[in-house]
Amino acid sequence: MTPFSLLSSSLLHPTPNSPRPLPPPPPPPPLSVCKLGFYRSLLESASCSKCPPHSVARQPGATACSCEDGFYKIDSDPPNMACTRPPSPPRNAISNVNETSVFLEWSAPTEAGGRKDVRYNILCQRVLPEGRGSEECGANVRFLPRGLGLSNTSVMVADLQSHTNYSFLLEAVNGVSELAKDHAKQYVSLNVTTNQAAPSPVSVIRKGHTEKSSIALSWAEPDRPNGIILEYEIKYFEKEQDSSYTIIKSKETEMVVDGLKPSSVYIFQVRARTSAGYGAFSRRFEFQTSPYLTATSERAQASIIAVAITLALVLLAVVAGFLLSGRRCGYSKAKQDPEEEKMHFHNGHIKFPGVRTYIDPLTYEDPNQAVHEFTQEIDVSFISIERIIGAGEFGEVCSGPLRLPGKREIQVAIKTLKAGYTEQQRRDFLWEASIMGQFNHPNIIRLEGVVTKSKPVMIITEYMENGSLDTFLKKNDSQFTVIQLVGMLRGIASGMRYLSDMGYVHRDLAARNILVNSNLVSKVSDFGLSRVLEDDPEAAYTTRGGKIPIRWTAPEAIAYRKFTSASDVWSYGVVMWEVMSYGERPYWEMSNQDVIKAIEESYRLPGPMDCPEALYHLMMDCWQRDRSSRPKFDEIVCLLDKLIRNPSSLKKLVNSSHRVSNLLVEHANVQGDCSAGSQTVGEWLDSIKMGRYTELFMGGGTLRRVGVNLAGHQKKIITSIQEMRVHMNSTSSTVNM
Repeated sequence: MTPFSLLSSSLLHPTPNSPRPLPPPPPPPPLSVCKLGFYRSLLESASCSKCPPHSVARQPGATACSCEDGFYKIDSDPPNMACTRPPSPPRNAISNVNETSVFLEWSAPTEAGGRKDVRYNILCQRVLPEGRGSEECGANVRFLPRGLGLSNTSVMVADLQSHTNYSFLLEAVNGVSELAKDHAKQYVSLNVTTNQAAPSPVSVIRKGHTEKSSIALSWAEPDRPNGIILEYEIKYFEKEQDSSYTIIKSKETEMVVDGLKPSSVYIFQVRARTSAGYGAFSRRFEFQTSPYLTATSERAQASIIAVAITLALVLLAVVAGFLLSGRRCGYSKAKQDPEEEKMHFHNGHIKFPGVRTYIDPLTYEDPNQAVHEFTQEIDVSFISIERIIGAGEFGEVCSGPLRLPGKREIQVAIKTLKAGYTEQQRRDFLWEASIMGQFNHPNIIRLEGVVTKSKPVMIITEYMENGSLDTFLKKNDSQFTVIQLVGMLRGIASGMRYLSDMGYVHRDLAARNILVNSNLVSKVSDFGLSRVLEDDPEAAYTTRGGKIPIRWTAPEAIAYRKFTSASDVWSYGVVMWEVMSYGERPYWEMSNQDVIKAIEESYRLPGPMDCPEALYHLMMDCWQRDRSSRPKFDEIVCLLDKLIRNPSSLKKLVNSSHRVSNLLVEHANVQGDCSAGSQTVGEWLDSIKMGRYTELFMGGGTLRRVGVNLAGHQKKIITSIQEMRVHMNSTSSTVNM
């Protein structure tokens, strides 16, 4: 057979072991065309999918759906994601002004636009005076943490100008906001007015001429004086010896510091003061004195020696004259101490140049002189009384407009002295004005003036729309954020820092003596102590014109009448407790004597419900038995500023609403949580050292009145204990507390 025939035979008759050829694959079925409203994504599947919400396929066979009008997608959105739109504006925006800083807080928008990437932008505009519009805030304004692309719902705006109107526009944006060119931006607007603030730090201190024992210093005014600079304070100490320093004052931006050691390195810091108080100290600057006498100082020393010789000769002549005159008259007037000539005497008070201190009006021989010096007389024709807003010990408290020539009309509060007063009552009435007129601070109630040349005699102060802080908080229970409450506390602490720097001790710091204006700015008031502070007859510790407010007063002030700024700090701790409990009465219905005894036994008020742990720790620090261990007011202001700048530090609560708290906690055992957890009545009474009452408490039916669950029943339990005392007294039972 030929090769060709063999090949043909093998193809026609394959052997059993030879492979058979595979049939070709069937052709794929033709793809169906997606109908209207459906699309086929080549990257996802071969089947048709319905268009996601707010999108549509306007023709058959679409591979993607297009967004409806007003809805958008970005490139990174998957095809099956719904089209989205920009969010609505933020809600419930509030502001809290703190001198030249503003804390802004808001809630998420009602409509997020269908996206989860909502962010917030803040636009700051400064309102120009005289209706000239507004301009964007400068680069000096700081946003903490930032002003654009915020994920959280709060921001601190710092370094604003004092006494300036600002407008803040809050905008919510998401991933498609930039695509919505025809979508009008929706803002929520907040208008605020900043307060007076302390000046910014001095940036640079320059060294001038240096001598063996002196250094000449000069510095520039702070970048942000925030008012008129009243004086500068220079702090200096020898290097490595900062525990012992010296402070001197100057009204100029230069000074020669003398009395230094030769060839020694000194650290210098400068800070400025306005009527709002001191700013922060500058950073530390190191300067060294000269190790030798310069030519100038040698000439000066020679001059001093020559002067000394001359004075010695004069002194010899004076002594000789004294001896001679003594023989004739037997008397000679004492020579004035030259150091006294450096002091300025004012109505019997020693006043040092550049140092402003509080002067007690009672030290004036004629109290009317203090009124004349510290207050401004207002003509009664400039005042209109419109309505009565309260009553005081001396007369009615009214409100109305004050129209001073050349100034805009303002609303004021008017205290009047009732008819038929004695001269002593008139002095007591105007005494508070003499005190108030010495203060100038945004967190101290401002005295506008007095009316003494006509009747009725009046004291005119700024009008505080929201009245006393305790009443205001009770009316608005649980209506404020923690940041707003901390802002109120910060304002009070700032005012008390100013009073402390002035050398004034308030003695009656309490929420009832704090006034609140329409911007929620808290201001310290009531400087007279001329009324009865406690109607309770058990408050037997009296001072001039009134009784000590036991519940707010430090132990050393009650026991020894030792009133200092440290005792004001104790009272401030109680004010903090009042604010965080929305105006609760400290120690509830406990008698004053029981309060004194409890404090002496180291018990302290518990943390209010939902009170941040950081604030309760500060309260406990204010209630230290050793007054030297309590914080200073400037330290309190500093701490509150840090808390406001870092709101997350306020999230940890000392005593949340669903937990049980003791009536009082022992100061030595406080670990930041005053919650007692789940306790029996006996355990609770033991914890407050009243375990001896357990049997009577359980057997007398009191438990049934109070309820098994102790949470939220603190005041009822106290009332029940008081009822037991009355019952025991009536049955002649003797119990030693």
